[in-house]
Amino acid sequence: MTDGTGLFETGVYRRAARAALDSVTTERPRSVEALARGNRKQTAVVRFDDHPPVVLQVCTEQRWLRTESMLLARIRERAGVPVPPVLAAGTTGGVAFMITAYVPGEDLHERFAGLDSTRQRALSRKFGAYLGRLHEEFRFGGYGTVTVDDGQLVAQSDDWRGWFTEYGRAALANLPSEFDPIRGELQALFAGQSRRRPPTPRLFPWDFRPGNALFADGQVTAILDWEAPLAAAPALAAAKAEYLVARWYSDHPAPLRAAFVTGYEQVRPYPEVQPAHRAAAIADSAVDSNGVVTNPDYPELDRERAIRFHREALAELL
Repeated sequence: MTDGTGLFETGVYRRAARAALDSVTTERPRSVEALARGNRKQTAVVRFDDHPPVVLQVCTEQRWLRTESMLLARIRERAGVPVPPVLAAGTTGGVAFMITAYVPGEDLHERFAGLDSTRQRALSRKFGAYLGRLHEEFRFGGYGTVTVDDGQLVAQSDDWRGWFTEYGRAALANLPSEFDPIRGELQALFAGQSRRRPPTPRLFPWDFRPGNALFADGQVTAILDWEAPLAAAPALAAAKAEYLVARWYSDHPAPLRAAFVTGYEQVRPYPEVQPAHRAAAIADSAVDSNGVVTNPDYPELDRERAIRFHREALAELL
């Protein structure tokens, strides 16, 4: 199985990829096209002459794909959020695999900034409603990393204050030196959380954004990349989604934020978002898992302007 990229060419990944494809069709692939999806897995679109195309993912960290495949199936069953159907999932030779149906569409990250304001507000409202449905349907008994245990999606930590403080301060610590002048004041925002009642843990899809959405005929056709989901306060998830949807692409985010909130409130009351939630959400969004500053907007801002973008958003909280 090759397209000249070396994807799935050797070793355990190739064997797992073959076993995965054999579970859905006996037809040999015509092509394999690598996709950049998630940080822990290899992903490709596999096309055939007769069988419909599929998306194949393999990962040596088995729990991540196991969790993602179960979450996708539960979202389709319960939440009414567009995600790809899971066709097969399992483990072979120590490698986890998942096959989903291929959903056509353009990368919404590349389209969102160029849409007119009416369409942007409609999409922001839709993202708000999607998050509201996820919060309505997914409640947990703890906080932190969501995994599968005895056929259920669970999170283990019962210490919200400890988990959230560690999450937020780690995000601030990952910011580059350009944020040093405001880092201390931002850290102080977490002190007030000790006086608050622990919130009900809800699903926190931490990468819930247009860049993980497909767009066709004016509609979101699928939201992708549900890797490593968390359970957290709904306010934290709302703060991060607001930033990635309403602020990321606009110099005037207030109408988009209002639309996002309106969409959410069509499903359930909007959570009380505190400055500490926004600080953690923005800081975590500003640097990726490799320590690289993220680039808002499209075309994307260069590093200097991206740092200024994130700093201004954080400074507004002080």
